[in-house]
Amino acid sequence: MVKDLRNRPLRDLRISLTDRCNMRCRYCMPREHFDSHQFLEKKEILSYEELTLIVQSLIPLGLNKVRLTGGEPLLRKDVCAFISMLPQELDIAMTTNGILLEKYAQELANAGLKRVTVSLDALDIETFQAMGDTNEKPETVLRGIEAARKAGLSVKVNTVIRAGYNEHSVEKVAERFVGSDVIVRYIEFMDVGETNSWDDQEVITGEMMRRMLDGLKPVVQNHVGEVANRYKRGMQEIGFIESISKPFCGDCNRARISADGSLYTCLFASKGNDLKSLLRMNATTEQISEAVRSIWSKRDDAYSQNRGDIETEKVEMSFIGG
Repeated sequence: MVKDLRNRPLRDLRISLTDRCNMRCRYCMPREHFDSHQFLEKKEILSYEELTLIVQSLIPLGLNKVRLTGGEPLLRKDVCAFISMLPQELDIAMTTNGILLEKYAQELANAGLKRVTVSLDALDIETFQAMGDTNEKPETVLRGIEAARKAGLSVKVNTVIRAGYNEHSVEKVAERFVGSDVIVRYIEFMDVGETNSWDDQEVITGEMMRRMLDGLKPVVQNHVGEVANRYKRGMQEIGFIESISKPFCGDCNRARISADGSLYTCLFASKGNDLKSLLRMNATTEQISEAVRSIWSKRDDAYSQNRGDIETEKVEMSFIGG
């Protein structure tokens, strides 16, 4: 097992399968920046064989979970074939906006996906379309969630709460999934990237959200490194991801691979470490493993804890996944 300078292991790898997305969420890929954005060409993106080699190389370092992200991962052709290529002893999960989930849910489960996290910022059409800058409707996402449940996938819903936009979603989204096995998680509006016009005055903290919900009782963590502060409301589980008000850098065990093959050691990093060059020089799993060991053992990232003390140009979330 490899550990960084803060004694944090590498347990979780988030893989961005594409930098493209079929939505333009205001807090992630605002249209005015990304409609004219130069997206990666196919040759610049790691192949599934290259990504599988990276995953295999990290297992000896302690890796036990892989999460597929984007952009929107379901835009990547043959994503189910890739899932079937991954070592099935790993916990394989996906984060998606849910627009294409109804179509692929059963195939994803058959390929070996175990869990899916679906972004859903509002249930009413007006707010959903405003937050996502999209013509899609929340009903499409809800059908995807139900298809995932029927396929046997464990489902979580992520709702980003931004002041002045969707505070009402705190109660409405929780109500929508009462009586189901869907876990709802609320996320504080974060200063990821450089294009989302982040303003701390638009942050609704986890504590503020909890005051909007009655009957919450805290629940102990499932494991070290869990990002959500967990609560029960009756039989319903609700989590709060509080990167702004309650940073969790101290237990962060996540590395990220961008679609073009760079390893990032923090969501708020300004630059990554090139693995694609190694891969395309026919590096072995042992050589990749040693390269990552060297990178991780020097890791000292704690951006959220040091927010305000660090001035750096941050990579966009759509490039390295959430």
